[in-house]
Amino acid sequence: MSRISEAFKNLGGAGRRGFIPYITAGDPDLETTRALIVELARAGATLVELGVPFSDPVADGPTIQRASERALRNGTGLADVLQTLADARRETDVPVILFSYFNPLLQFGVEHLAETCIRVGVDGVLATDLVPEESADFNATLARHGLDQIFLVAPTTSDARLRMIAGRASGFVYAVSRAGVTGAREEMSAEAARLVARVRGVTDLPVAVGFGISTPAQVADVWRYADAAVVGSALVAEIEKHAGSSDLVARVGAFARSLIPE
Repeated sequence: MSRISEAFKNLGGAGRRGFIPYITAGDPDLETTRALIVELARAGATLVELGVPFSDPVADGPTIQRASERALRNGTGLADVLQTLADARRETDVPVILFSYFNPLLQFGVEHLAETCIRVGVDGVLATDLVPEESADFNATLARHGLDQIFLVAPTTSDARLRMIAGRASGFVYAVSRAGVTGAREEMSAEAARLVARVRGVTDLPVAVGFGISTPAQVADVWRYADAAVVGSALVAEIEKHAGSSDLVARVGAFARSLIPE
C-alpha cells in the first residue's frame, strides 16, 4: 500500500476527511519551501502538493502564475524541487505529490524522474496537461516504481474518460470543482458534488476536490461529499502576502490550521 493510500485509509478508519495544501516550490525560495512542507505536515496536512514552477502554467490563475514566475526567477528547476523534498524528508514523512505540467517531467526523463522520486520521497505525480489517452507509458513507468499517478477530472469529463481514468489512477482522484483555472472563489459550485458522485460510480479510490477552495466553510462543505479538500491559491496568496517576513512559515502554518474545520 502506498503512503497516500495508507493516509486515506487512516482517515476513513477514523471517520475523518483530508486536507491537502498546495505550494509552489521555490516561492519565495527553496529553504522556505522545505520549511513549509514540514510546517504544513505539522498543521494537519493529509498530504502536500508540491508545485513544479513552469513558464506557461495555463491551468493556473494569476496567484499561482505569479508564484511560478517568482520561483523561475530564482532559477528553480525540477532537480531543485526534488532535492528540497529530500531535505524535508529528514523531518517529515507526510505524503507528497509533484504537481507539474508534463514538459519539465519529460525533459528530466521519465525513468530518471521515477527513480529520483523514489529516492527523495515523492509518493505520486500529477501531470496537469497529460491527457489520459496519452498517459499509458508514463503511467506504466510510475506504476513499475510504486508511484501513484493522480489524474484531474472536471465537470466536463465524459463518462468514457472517467472510466479510462479510473483504470489508470491510483492514490486518489482529483476532482476539479468547476471548469476554468485555479483561484480562490467566494462560492463553491454544486457541480463538484455531482462530479464526485460520478467518480464514485467508476472507482473506489478516494476523491479530493480542489480549485477555488479558500475558506474553512468551503472546506467543510467539500467534506460533506468528498474525501479531502485541496487548498492552493489561498495558501500561495498567503505566502505572497508575507514574503520577506521572518515569520512567514509560522504565518502560513497558522493560516493552514485556520482552514481545517473543528
